[in-house]
Amino acid sequence: MATQATAAARRSVPFLQIAVGLQTLTIFLQAVSAGLLLTSSYGETLHSVGARVMYAASMLYVLAAVLAWKPGGGSPRPVWYASGFLALASVQVVLGIAHVPSVHLPLGVLMFGLSLLALVRRP
Repeated sequence: MATQATAAARRSVPFLQIAVGLQTLTIFLQAVSAGLLLTSSYGETLHSVGARVMYAASMLYVLAAVLAWKPGGGSPRPVWYASGFLALASVQVVLGIAHVPSVHLPLGVLMFGLSLLALVRRP
């Protein structure tokens, strides 16, 4: 029984790493689209669509963390990290809609750094 749980945990770790990698990439692309927002006419649309994709990537990270933890028998720590990212993403979306760049931009940089740290961290 313990061997099956260990094998399931090993299988779920790559999914968790892929989810964190996708989240990191989408946050980086949001920074690129923010630059386009300032310089082109289609930047606002690109940034808006990117926000939805980034939020979906954060939700995928939560799902992957739960799957690595509960059925896989892994640590619950990634679930806390993923939930924190989802909370930060929610705040980020609210701040973006409210047009509060003085908090929105530094929070985006913080999220990218934290996501990058989660990506390189070994499970």
